[in-house]
Amino acid sequence: MAELAAAAHVSVGQIYRLFKGKEDIIEAIVNSDTREREATILSLQNRLEAGEISIERTFELLLLEVMDNPHEALSFDILAEGFRNARVAGTIADMCNGLRKSLGDFACVANPGLSGEALKSAEEMILACLFGLGHRSLSAPTISAERTAKCAAFMIVAALRAMD
Repeated sequence: MAELAAAAHVSVGQIYRLFKGKEDIIEAIVNSDTREREATILSLQNRLEAGEISIERTFELLLLEVMDNPHEALSFDILAEGFRNARVAGTIADMCNGLRKSLGDFACVANPGLSGEALKSAEEMILACLFGLGHRSLSAPTISAERTAKCAAFMIVAALRAMD
């Protein structure tokens, strides 16, 4: 409960007064994380459109942001809860659906010909990379987050460009 309270930016005592139940706490955390991620994506979109960064660097910075999450273990707890609890699953689905448009826009910068099913597949692949790199919080990686992000961004862009 202490980790939930910290992630929600309240004390453990306040958490019981502010939220009706576990689902409300999780929803607040997911919504907060979503707002932060959307702000990051908007900033990256603006920089990409202004020509300040390449699409490779855009993905690299996005992946670094994801890997820099101090509450990554909590994120995995929330994902696990989503498998047990339909309301939490809905909250997670809403978050993913909200990110898909922006991720699809990034995918289309790498490959302007993407549309329809190929574009949806690209969005899924990018989401999988964003969620999947959380393993680093558990696996004691031997290379830096920066190197991982650079390689993953290269792979994402190469895969997007190869899609039809």
